Amino acid sequence: MIGHSGLHRMMNATEEKPKVTRSLLKRVFTYAWPYRFSLLAMLLLILATTALSLLNPLIIRNLIDQTIPNKDFHRLIWLSLSLLLIPVFNGAFNVLQRRISANVGEGVTYDLRMALYSNLQRMSLRFFTNTRIGELMSRLNNDVVGAQTAISSTIVGIVTSLIQAAAVLVVMFTLEWRLTIISLIIMPLFILTSRRLMNTLRDIARKQMEANAQMNAMMNETLNIGGALLVKLFGQRETEINRFGERATEVRHQGVQRALTGSVFFAIVGLISAVGTSLVYGLGGYFVIIGTFTVGTIVAFGSYLGSLYGSMQSLANAPLDFSTSLVSFERVFEVLDLPVDIAEKPDALALQNVRGEITFDRVSFKYEKGDEHFLSDVHRYGSMDNVTTVLSGKSEETHVDEEAEVHTQARNYALEDISFTVKPGQLAALVGPSGAGKTTLTYLIPRLYDPTSGRISIDGHNLRDVTLDSICGQIGMVTQETNLFHDTIRTNLLYAKPSATQAELESACRAANIHDFISELNDGYDTVVGERGYRLSGGEKQRIALARVILKDPRILVLDEATSSLDSESEALIQEALKRVMAGRTSIVIAHRLSTILAADIILVVDRGQIVERGTHQELLTLNGVYAHLYRTQYRKGDASA
Repeated sequence: MIGHSGLHRMMNATEEKPKVTRSLLKRVFTYAWPYRFSLLAMLLLILATTALSLLNPLIIRNLIDQTIPNKDFHRLIWLSLSLLLIPVFNGAFNVLQRRISANVGEGVTYDLRMALYSNLQRMSLRFFTNTRIGELMSRLNNDVVGAQTAISSTIVGIVTSLIQAAAVLVVMFTLEWRLTIISLIIMPLFILTSRRLMNTLRDIARKQMEANAQMNAMMNETLNIGGALLVKLFGQRETEINRFGERATEVRHQGVQRALTGSVFFAIVGLISAVGTSLVYGLGGYFVIIGTFTVGTIVAFGSYLGSLYGSMQSLANAPLDFSTSLVSFERVFEVLDLPVDIAEKPDALALQNVRGEITFDRVSFKYEKGDEHFLSDVHRYGSMDNVTTVLSGKSEETHVDEEAEVHTQARNYALEDISFTVKPGQLAALVGPSGAGKTTLTYLIPRLYDPTSGRISIDGHNLRDVTLDSICGQIGMVTQETNLFHDTIRTNLLYAKPSATQAELESACRAANIHDFISELNDGYDTVVGERGYRLSGGEKQRIALARVILKDPRILVLDEATSSLDSESEALIQEALKRVMAGRTSIVIAHRLSTILAADIILVVDRGQIVERGTHQELLTLNGVYAHLYRTQYRKGDASA
């Protein structure tokens, strides 16, 4: 009969049926090739355990037909010991096979995960802004495990079933060909019925997994920090409890249906198996009565029958099991085959002795339409990635309005025909209304994106011609949305310079006006900041981020509203520190503070993706244009300290 592992695989199988092509199989086996000797050892162990499993019925047959009737005590002792030794050796072989299988499986999992993670680290920021994090986690976890199953379990299981079925049939035909034919007559009915019942059971299991995915997604959405806070602030506690109760009820209902149908399934399959066994013993008993063959032969056949049916059922399910595993392999290969849009030239130069001159030469940038399709959607039952709307439970199709989406675009190009030069050591301030393209412009400098057209250079070197690591090494950036790892303050700071000493850490933190705050914490620099730094205030997170950049000591600074969340006293100290830090460095700052703007060597006014004005504060006021309007409406009244 089918085992529980086979049942589980079938119930979890998706409706996706990949085309089993030669190229796909060849690529799959490249991951198995490094473990070929281990797989060969597993095959030999399978042969050994199969041979041992064939001996038991023969020994029992000999006991019944010859040893006991002949009162052969000597043979009785040896055969009894054999019945003891066979399971001992079988157990030892199975343990060894399991160990080898685990080594192969975990080895393949490691290889796939390393390949996936390495490739994902090479992807551009565009990829991550258009790909769900849950989908990436599924590729690294669910798909990798599913893929290695094809090598360490599915293929081995198919080979095992083939060997066992062939060996059992050979022995059965050798013992008595008529009983063997009788045993095979029931096989078509057995396979067809079990497959049909399995499909029904799989459909019910799929519904339960979908309901469970909805429930899990809701828990994930409402029990994280932001979700829990939102529920409390809007007084929706009872609403969410009731909503969760509805989804938990559906999971319960499907679970009952699954258990009931599973019981019926095993009962029917057991009944069909009993039909075959009944025929063998009924007709076999008749042949014993008329003296055609012995009682021992019938008993041996009864033992072989269960093994034969189990092997044949496994082989009947093998195509489905294997195609299910190949779905995961295809998903893994899809990630590995993703093109790298921020590619590094083979002969790329490393930036050295950087002075810090930054030049934009007729740069335009457009967020490409269709970026959301970097990875195809995976309909994996039981995965939260399948849940489009967590609370309303509606499908994505009911919300998408393509025409509305097209007509609400402010402009086609995020940046258009941008040209400017910032000399070494200068401070350039970017100002402009929200959505003008200031942040996008700063993202082009460390090559988080490549321009759609035009050229960006540092010290005359096109960014496309230099190594990514050397660009990163020369640029320090503090983004508007500060991100800290769920780790200690020390670890977050050391991310900029792993070799930094405690004195260097403290010096950088003093420059960012955060050292005194850290020192007052119970664990000091070993304080855990929480998920995304949630245990810290916005200003504290920004100052730690600034200290991290100061510790890096880059030649070029890019600050995106780095001091927007600071109180007046802290900001004054930060502004003084920034003057020291920026001295001698090229700095580009998205400025929302008049004090920063007044200190700038050049002010670039960005509006609708274009630089519409440039110059000093007084020059731009004289123009009485966009900058003058911003100054009157925002900067003058928003920065009294200036």
